[in-house]
Amino acid sequence: MIRAKASWRARLAAMLCVLAISQPMWLWAATRGPELPNPGTTSLTREQQIQLGQKAKGEVYQQMPVLPDSSAETQYIRQLASRLVAVIPQQYSWPYEFHVVQQKEVNAFAVPGGPLFVNIGTILAADNEAQLAGVMAHEMAHVYMQHTAKQMRQNVGPSIIAGIGQILGSMVGGVGGALANMGGQVIGGMWSMKYSRSDEAQADAVGAIIMYKAGYDPRQLAVFFQKLEKEGSAGPQMLSDHPNPGNRYQAISDQVASWPSKSFNSSTGGFQNAKAEATRVRAYTAQQIAQMAKSGEIHNSVGSSGPQTAQGPQGSIGGLPQSDIEPSGQFQQLDHSAFTIEYPSNWQVYGDQNSQVTIAPRTAVSQDAVAVGAIINGYQPQADNLDSAFQQLVSTIRQSNPDLRQIGSPQTIRVNGVQGKSVDLSGPSPVQSGGRAATERDWLVAVPNSQGVLVYSIFIAPEQEFSQLRPAFEKMLRSFHVK
Repeated sequence: MIRAKASWRARLAAMLCVLAISQPMWLWAATRGPELPNPGTTSLTREQQIQLGQKAKGEVYQQMPVLPDSSAETQYIRQLASRLVAVIPQQYSWPYEFHVVQQKEVNAFAVPGGPLFVNIGTILAADNEAQLAGVMAHEMAHVYMQHTAKQMRQNVGPSIIAGIGQILGSMVGGVGGALANMGGQVIGGMWSMKYSRSDEAQADAVGAIIMYKAGYDPRQLAVFFQKLEKEGSAGPQMLSDHPNPGNRYQAISDQVASWPSKSFNSSTGGFQNAKAEATRVRAYTAQQIAQMAKSGEIHNSVGSSGPQTAQGPQGSIGGLPQSDIEPSGQFQQLDHSAFTIEYPSNWQVYGDQNSQVTIAPRTAVSQDAVAVGAIINGYQPQADNLDSAFQQLVSTIRQSNPDLRQIGSPQTIRVNGVQGKSVDLSGPSPVQSGGRAATERDWLVAVPNSQGVLVYSIFIAPEQEFSQLRPAFEKMLRSFHVK
C-alpha cells in the first residue's frame, strides 16, 4: 500500500467482518467427516492482524534470503497451498500467501494475517507431499486459530494496538514511501513468542482437518515430526518453535479414527521435481543468515506478489529510465472486490482481490517506495459529511509524513457520477536527481462507497514527469468504479 500494507479486507470490510463466537472445539458429523472449528475471538481486529502480518513479512524480507516468486520451489509450494486454502470456509479464511526461505534448517513459520514461510530445508526433509502439506497446514492452522493475536492480547496487546494506530495511515519518504516503524518492542514481542503446547495441539488438530479435507493423510504430519525427533540435529529449530504437545502421532491417529475412510493423495511429480530443484538452491544456515542481515548482504528480488526488496539506500529507486515508466496505449481492467479500474497493460498490479492495490511499472517499485504509479486503498473516517471525511484522510496522511505539504484547497470531483474530493500533495520522491531526492507530486482522489468508506487513489510521479503521466492517470480515474 502506501507502504502501509493495510488491506482492502482490513479497511473496506472491517465493518463486515463477523467475529466468531466461541463454540465447542471439535464438532462434526461422523458421516460428513470433520469440519473446521470456529476460531473464536481476539482483542486484535482482523485489520490489525493483517497489518501486523504485512509488517512482519517486510521484516522477514529484510532479514532472510527469500526465493523469488518465480522460482520453481515457490511456484510448487503455492500450487500445493491452493489445495489447502480451498477447503477453508470463506468466513474464516485469511489472505494466505506462501514464500520459500533459503535456509538449510528445517522450519516453517506463519505471521498474523496469512504470510507463511517454508525453509528450503523443509522441502528437502519431507519424504512425500503429504508431509510437506502437513507442515503447511499446521502453520495455516496457527493463523486460522489466531494464536499469535491471542498471545499478544495477553503479553503485549496494548502496545501493539497503540502502534497500529500509527500504521494505518503511515507513509514515510513520499506517499509511496515505507511503512513507519511500529517500534522494536512490538515486532520483537511478536517474534519472541513461542507457541504453547495447547496451541500446538490445536494447530495439529486443525491442520489435520485441513489435510484430510484436501485429500492428504493427516497422520503424515505426525510422522514428519517423529522423523525430526529421531534425527535429532536435523530439525532442532522447528522442534523448538513447535513444542511437542504430547504423543503427536497417537493424538492425530485417535482424531482421525472416527472420520470416514478415503483415498489420500500420493506424492505427485510436482513434489519430486520441486525437491530436485531444491537441491540446487544455495541455502544458508541460520547463523550465516544472521550475519548476512547484520552486514546488509540480503537483497531479495521483486516478486509477482508485490514490492519485496529495496533497491539502494533507504529504498531509494534512483533514476528511472523514461522507457521503464512510459505507460502503453493499451489498457486492461482490474476487477477488484471493492472497485474496478483500467490501467496500462505494461504496468503491474501488486495486491489481491481483498487487499490494497498498487499499480505501477515494475522498476518503479521497491521494498520501501513507489516512485510512479497509483496506490488504491480505503479509509474509514469518523465524520458525517464528505468534506470532513476527506480532510480527516488528508490530515492522517500529512501527520504520518511531515515532509508532505498540501497544494491548494481540496476540490470537488465527480468520478463516474459519484461525488468525491481531490487535492494535490507534494513531498520528497524516492527518485534521485543530482544525488538528491527529486520532488514528488501526489494526486489524491477519494470517493465514498455505499458504507461511507472513502475509496481513494493516489497517483504518484516525480514532479518533472507528472504532467506527461497525467493523461494516463486521468484515463485510469475515468474508468474507476467503486462497488
